[in-house]
Amino acid sequence: MTLASSVQPRALGLARYRGEFPIFQSSVYLNTCSLGALGERSRRKVAEFLDLWQSRGASAWYDVWWEALTDLRARYGRIVNASAGEIGLAPSISVALSAVAESLDYKKRPKVVITSLDFPTVAYQWLAKVRSGVELVIVESPDRISVPVEAIARAVDDRTALVVTSHVYFTTGAIQDIKRVAQVAHVHGALCLIDAYQSVGQIPVDVQDAGVDALVAGGLKWLLGGPGIVFLYVRAEVARRLQPGIAGWFGQREQFAFDPRALTFHDDARRFELGTPALAAVYAQLGGLEYIEEIGVPAIREATAALTEDLIASVRAAGFKPKVAAEPERRSAIVMIPMPDPAASVRHLAAGGIIADSRPGHVRFSPFFYNVQDDHVRATERLASQPAH
Repeated sequence: MTLASSVQPRALGLARYRGEFPIFQSSVYLNTCSLGALGERSRRKVAEFLDLWQSRGASAWYDVWWEALTDLRARYGRIVNASAGEIGLAPSISVALSAVAESLDYKKRPKVVITSLDFPTVAYQWLAKVRSGVELVIVESPDRISVPVEAIARAVDDRTALVVTSHVYFTTGAIQDIKRVAQVAHVHGALCLIDAYQSVGQIPVDVQDAGVDALVAGGLKWLLGGPGIVFLYVRAEVARRLQPGIAGWFGQREQFAFDPRALTFHDDARRFELGTPALAAVYAQLGGLEYIEEIGVPAIREATAALTEDLIASVRAAGFKPKVAAEPERRSAIVMIPMPDPAASVRHLAAGGIIADSRPGHVRFSPFFYNVQDDHVRATERLASQPAH
């Protein structure tokens, strides 16, 4: 019995949702890590928003739309085991990171520790502050797959304000032990912020168990909500003591006082919110969350892990050498395949109806619960058929 045939029954159960994602009618979609496939439930929720906009205009704010924001904060919170009051909304990870970065005092603790495998947005946030005295320390990866927590620990000291790293590294799909990272930060009195954009939705995340101080994730990828909506988790006691250095009217406790002489932040994570949320994105995310909540992240993880192992076996059998973590339990649904010209390979795949993505030196496949074994077969065969350069 092949690996593919042994894992397929565990994943097939969730393939029943495949018909709700129309992209599979014309394509093999293996690119959830760039953008989750559009589901019919998200389309219907966006149509609901547009109908309200058309029929009620701004009056929908006073009940329906305001309640939609409250609902989204609560549902985001449940996904990561946080209270609604620990969740703030933002339009992008960059904005969410900025809200935290601008609330820290770097005078006594000028150091921020990140890793070389984190998405560049993380580095850019603090590189922009180097001229203000921030010291950015980048911990290198010895194998270019993951970063040992021990290496992060060696970079942290009593001058460290913040340790920032990824739950899943976008470069390799390797899963980081964020609980240990948080412990390393806290030993020296530093805070720990986790970029979980690559993990929340495909891998169970429990912020209480992990002990992290802040975490960012959102709709673009595994939460099936599309671009324009993310969340910022900030642990309640941390949120209360951080004073935002950037502000908008949604972060104000007396929002509708319209008083330009008073700046009074919310007492919870909403203090980090800025401007009016994009409601179309909010509604798309509410639709996407219906799938995640209905299936449950543990079941998604089980099915997607099986699909990932099947995909890895498939590409290895075709002679490729995927760049993934050595241990299956440390692999997420991101499979990196070294290629001499990844962009050309992605174009070749697209010409055969297979949607994937590239990152420097690699083609990236990212299966999700709506994929099936035949997707892997077709993608592997198409990649192997590319003419040699």
